[in-house]
Amino acid sequence: MFRLLVYYLLAIATALPAATATANKTHLNPTVPGWHSDPSCVFVPEWDDTFFCATSTFLVTPAMPIHASKDLVNWRLASHALNRETQWPHFNTTGQGGGIFAITLRFHEGVFYAITFFVADGSDTLPPGLLFKTTDPFDNAAWSDPVLFQAPNIDPDLFWDDDGTPYMTTAQSIISTINLDTGVLGPATQLWNGTGNTNPEGPHIYKKDGWYYLLIAEGGTALGHEVTMARSRNITGTYIGFAGNPVLTNKNTDEYFQTVGHADLFQDAAGNWWLCALATRSGPEFTNYPMGREMVVTPATWVEGEFPVVSPVRGSESAWALPVSKDVRGTGPIYGTPDVLDFAPGSALPSNLLFWRWPTLDSFTVSSPGHPNTLRIQPCADISSSNGPISVITRLQTDTLFEFSIDVAFAPTALNAEAGATLFLNQVQHLDLGIILLADSAGAPATPHLRLRTTGGGNLSTLPPPPVIHSIPASWRDPITLAIRANNDTHYTFSATPQGGTPLVLGALPATIVSGGAGQFIGAALGAYVTANNGTGTTPAYISRWRYTGIAQQIDANTFVPSW
Repeated sequence: MFRLLVYYLLAIATALPAATATANKTHLNPTVPGWHSDPSCVFVPEWDDTFFCATSTFLVTPAMPIHASKDLVNWRLASHALNRETQWPHFNTTGQGGGIFAITLRFHEGVFYAITFFVADGSDTLPPGLLFKTTDPFDNAAWSDPVLFQAPNIDPDLFWDDDGTPYMTTAQSIISTINLDTGVLGPATQLWNGTGNTNPEGPHIYKKDGWYYLLIAEGGTALGHEVTMARSRNITGTYIGFAGNPVLTNKNTDEYFQTVGHADLFQDAAGNWWLCALATRSGPEFTNYPMGREMVVTPATWVEGEFPVVSPVRGSESAWALPVSKDVRGTGPIYGTPDVLDFAPGSALPSNLLFWRWPTLDSFTVSSPGHPNTLRIQPCADISSSNGPISVITRLQTDTLFEFSIDVAFAPTALNAEAGATLFLNQVQHLDLGIILLADSAGAPATPHLRLRTTGGGNLSTLPPPPVIHSIPASWRDPITLAIRANNDTHYTFSATPQGGTPLVLGALPATIVSGGAGQFIGAALGAYVTANNGTGTTPAYISRWRYTGIAQQIDANTFVPSW
C-alpha cells in the first residue's frame, strides 16, 4: 500500500503546473522542511557563492542552526552558532515557548554575525541579547562566546551604514548603534509604528538606491501574519510606509500555506532578489500543522526607487533559475538524506540530533563498553518535567509522510521504568510508544508491556485518547523495533515488531495533539526516550538501528510530491 502511494506521488509530481511568474524555474516550498522558523538569510560570494540561513530554536540544543546551500534547493546543516553549554548555560526557563528567539544572520568584512535574544519566564529583568561571531560557518568550535547586550526588545537586526557604523534594530522598530565587541548600545530611536496591526516585530534594514528600507512583521505569528515595509532617506527616519502594504501575506485566503511572515530579503550571484519567511502548512483551518513554522523562499522583483514586489508563497511557484548544485562544503547532513544511524564505536552523535535544553552529557553514550553500535540512554525522572535536562533525543519531522524506527533493548527492574520512541513537540505535548514494566493486577508480578500514551491535547477537539497497553509475549527478545509512521497528514501509526516477527500495530494518534497548544511556535520531532516515570528505575536503554526516511511532502491541500 505504501509503495503504491509513492508511485502515485511520483505521478502527480510530474503533472504539477508551473506557477505564473516572470522567472523560469519551478521552486517547491517549504524550502527547508520541518520546524525552521524565523529565517534570516545572506548570500556570501566570498564563501564560494553560498547562501547561509539561520532559524530559531527556542529551548532546543544545540541551538541556532546555520543552513548552507548553493541553489536554494539542496541544503546542508553547516553548524550551530550556539553549540556548547559554556556559551550560554541558562536554558532554565520553564515555559515551552521560551529560549532562543529569532536570529538575524549577517556577513560583514569577513565575519559572520548571528544576533539573537533569549526569552526567560518569570524574570523581573530583561534577559540579554546575544551576539555570536565566526570566520568559519562550517565549524562549531569557531563560533565565539556571545557578546551580551541589553536589547530593548526581541528580534534584533544588524545593519552597517556606508560609513561602517553598525546599528541594531529590535521589535517595535527601536534602533541604536551597537559596539560589536562590548555590546554597548547608543541612544535609542523608534523608527516606525507599522501599519497599526499588532506585534510589529522581526525588523530588518536594507539600503538601496539612496533609501533606507525597513521591513517588519505584523499581525502576530498566526493567521494574521504579514510583511510590511517603510523607507526613509535617513537611517533614523522619518520612515513612510509603503502605500501597497503588506508586501507579502496569505491572510484572509484559503491557501494551504498560512501564517506567512517574519521575512528577510537577500540577493543571489546574478543580483536577483529573494525573500525568505516562515509559513505553516495548515490551511486556513489552522488546526493540523505538526511541523510548525517552516522556512519558505519566494522570488522578488525590486526595481530602482521602488518597493519590492514579492511573489506570493505557494507550494509550487516559478522562481529565478539557479544552477543546481549539491556541492555544499561541510560535514553536516544534507537535508532530505535518510537517517541511517548505527552509533559505531568512536563516532559522535550526528549534528541533526537534538535535545530539550542542555542534556546531562553522561546520559547519552555512543557504543558504551559491552554494547557496540548502540546509543545508551540513562533514564531521567520524568520526560514531562517542567525544567532541567530530560532523557530525550530527537530529529525534526521534516516530511509530511515518513517512516521512523529504532531498535530498543531494555530490561527494566523497577515498576514504571520505561524506554521507547516518541513524537515530541514539547514536554507537555508528546506521543510515546514505550516498553514499560507494569503489573497486570494488584499483587501480580510486574512484566514488560508495550504502552502507547498521549501527553497533552494541543489542537485536538476532543479528550485525548486513553493509553493502549499490550503485554509483551514471552517469545519476544531484545531488541524490539518500535516504529512511527505517517501514512497521511492527519495521523501517526505506532507499531512494535519482534526480531524476525510480524509488526503489532498499537494504534493511530492524531497530529493535532502535537499542533499548537503550548507548542505554537515550534514543530514536532521524532526520537528516543528513557524515563523512570518518577519511580526508582535506573536501568538504561540501548538504542540501535535508528532509521528515518522521508516519503512525501504535502505542498497544497490535495497535492503531494516525493520528499526532497
